[in-house]
Amino acid sequence: MAGTEEIIHPGKVLEITPTQILVGIEARSACSSCHASALCGLSDSEQKIISVPASLKDNYGTGEEVDVVLKASMGHKAVWLAYCIPLVVLITVMFTALKTGASELAAAGLGLCGTAIYYFVIWLLRDRLRTEYNFIIRKRLEK
Repeated sequence: MAGTEEIIHPGKVLEITPTQILVGIEARSACSSCHASALCGLSDSEQKIISVPASLKDNYGTGEEVDVVLKASMGHKAVWLAYCIPLVVLITVMFTALKTGASELAAAGLGLCGTAIYYFVIWLLRDRLRTEYNFIIRKRLEK
């Protein structure tokens, strides 16, 4: 059942308003769970704040431990939008510029400009994307 896979992060309710619930999750790098991470200094973690639409049936309290859930397919789509497509834009623009006779420096600059334009378009579409990426929170199951 590939369509029912979920990405789950533990979080804590930070703030509750009539329209949204703000949940803090700790984003950790892959090496932060390593037993030598305190000595290494390469591991990092930071708190991300996720906005979840509130409904009347929600019964959460500030400081409550919750699970933040996102469908895995939406996570994969985010990776494509944030990393894969910009890479294709960068390489396509660079090679097209080189094939049309531009210098390597100009091709690199045009590739970066093309990528910047792509991210600007994504920024313009942020409200539409925000409606597509709905996080769900649910009570944390005691383990």
